[in-house]
Amino acid sequence: MPLQYVPVSEGKDKKPPLISGSNAFLGDVIHSQAEPGKELSSGFYRQEKGEPLVYTYTYDEMKIIIEGNFRMEDETGVVVEAKPGDVFFFPKGTTITFSSTDYGLAFFTGLRAAGGA
Repeated sequence: MPLQYVPVSEGKDKKPPLISGSNAFLGDVIHSQAEPGKELSSGFYRQEKGEPLVYTYTYDEMKIIIEGNFRMEDETGVVVEAKPGDVFFFPKGTTITFSSTDYGLAFFTGLRAAGGA
């Protein structure tokens, strides 16, 4: 099976679709062609200053922060001020509140079908 490639103009440099309010954006960029329940999807998540995004994961996901900053708080009260290079794992069932003092951009990979966020 050949590798899949996405140029920067269709990946990091392309603003993902709006998903919540006026300042949370997420878009799948590439995904696997695996059997149901084993699919992987990846792409970019951007959070801009303003209304926080509260999200409950229905799948396992990993994120790496690539630009800007995020404030992440889980349902137990754990708070992380995230910066570029920080890596996160969000287990299925976790609820996270995402916000930013300016903007943050992260790359994610989730154990879910394309468009299933």
